[in-house]
Amino acid sequence: MSIVPNMRGPLGLKAEKPANGTAAGIRHMNRVKQLPCVICGKPGPSDAHHVICGRYSQAKASDFQTIPLCKECHQWGPLAIHNGKASWIERNGPDTDYLPIVADMLAGEFNYWRK
Repeated sequence: MSIVPNMRGPLGLKAEKPANGTAAGIRHMNRVKQLPCVICGKPGPSDAHHVICGRYSQAKASDFQTIPLCKECHQWGPLAIHNGKASWIERNGPDTDYLPIVADMLAGEFNYWRK
């Protein structure tokens, strides 16, 4: 035990990591998965892709920073973001640009594919 007051454990030990995902984050991702792919419009269920642009190799983005991508646009296809981030950004722009669109889609105020 530490002699420093208000410490939770022995000095030099890292704090415990929080459990993966909060209940609210998981609910949000489940809603995102029901949306169509924001790139090609393929109907859901989609993958909830955690945004990767602008993180600069830092920790995974929050569960609230997810966009719906079909399997082809996410991982499987030749143009998928995880098969070539730089070329995907050149074609579609940063994935973070789609967060406001997803928020509008979840609110029911904007249908991306029916402009």
